[in-house]
Formats: sequence, C-alpha cells, structure tokens
Amino acid sequence: MTEVRASHILVKTEQEAKDLYDELMAGKIDFADAAMEKSLCPSGRAGGDLGYFGRGMMVKPFEDACFSMEIGDISQPVETQFGWHLIQLTGKED
Repeated sequence: MTEVRASHILVKTEQEAKDLYDELMAGKIDFADAAMEKSLCPSGRAGGDLGYFGRGMMVKPFEDACFSMEIGDISQPVETQFGWHLIQLTGKED
C-alpha cells in the first residue's frame, strides 16, 4: 500500500490560501515557517507535518490532492469541511 507524507497549512478563506500560495511560489516565505505562523491546525506547530498516511485516512479532497502530487510539490488551495489547505508533499513510500 502506498503511503504519502505531507505538510499542510490550514486557513479559513480561499483568498487567504491563494495569497499564501502566491507568496510560497514567489519564494517569499518558507512552507514550514508559514505553517507555524498561519495554520489553524495543531500540526502548524510542527511546520504543518502530518507524517505518513495511507488512503482512507484523510478527507477525500485532501487525500486526492496528496496522492496526485510529486515529492516537493505544493498544491493549489484545496477546500475541505475544515477550511482551505495548501499541501506540500514531503514523502512517498510503496
């Protein structure tokens, strides 16, 4: 079974997620630093790191994004019932 490792930043609004995405893509901020500063999820204290997880362990839109990414990728904003996420894939194991 494939597992992925991801970090994420959780914010309330799509606009906030888009603004953060633009800053990340421009190299203005570091993903882990942004997670510590901005994320509403308790994982923010660990730079957004969620560790390894397999299919069925996360909500579907989040999981679908993670399993479609390559290591190092940062996702466009992803909406779930928790808010808006930016996801960075940090590992993948088969």
